[in-house]
Amino acid sequence: MKIAIGCDEAAYSLKVELIKHLDSKGIEVKDFGANAGEVVLYPDVAVAVARSVANGEFERAVLVCGTGIGMAITANKVPGVRAAVCHDPFSAQRARKSNDAQIICFGERVIGVELAKNLLDIWLESEFGGGGSTSKVELIAQYEHEFMKEIAK
Repeated sequence: MKIAIGCDEAAYSLKVELIKHLDSKGIEVKDFGANAGEVVLYPDVAVAVARSVANGEFERAVLVCGTGIGMAITANKVPGVRAAVCHDPFSAQRARKSNDAQIICFGERVIGVELAKNLLDIWLESEFGGGGSTSKVELIAQYEHEFMKEIAK
């Protein structure tokens, strides 16, 4: 599995710890920034990471900012991407199993390092369950396609 990861300056410390955690599991990681001491606008990082997932360069991704919310909102603007903020085990699991989220978002100011690692593991181990969720995820994609056509007019 190949994972993209990115953060803003508010979450650099957590991103570094998550990269170490993924490396320890033998997972290939590409860091989209921010780098130490670098101030970036989180939408720039979120879009770069989300595009890399949407175009198939990476299967999944992790985005981290102060709360995770801004990253998720921005990543979800990229067609074909489903990003979810997760701060508890159940949401981390359901983000994958029910919503087929390819991107998990964390808030460094909201959760600690150990919880983030645990949630990342749960999310990585979870797969889309299909079943009753399939039609819902397909409907999300349908709405997204319709909105993109409307915008293109």
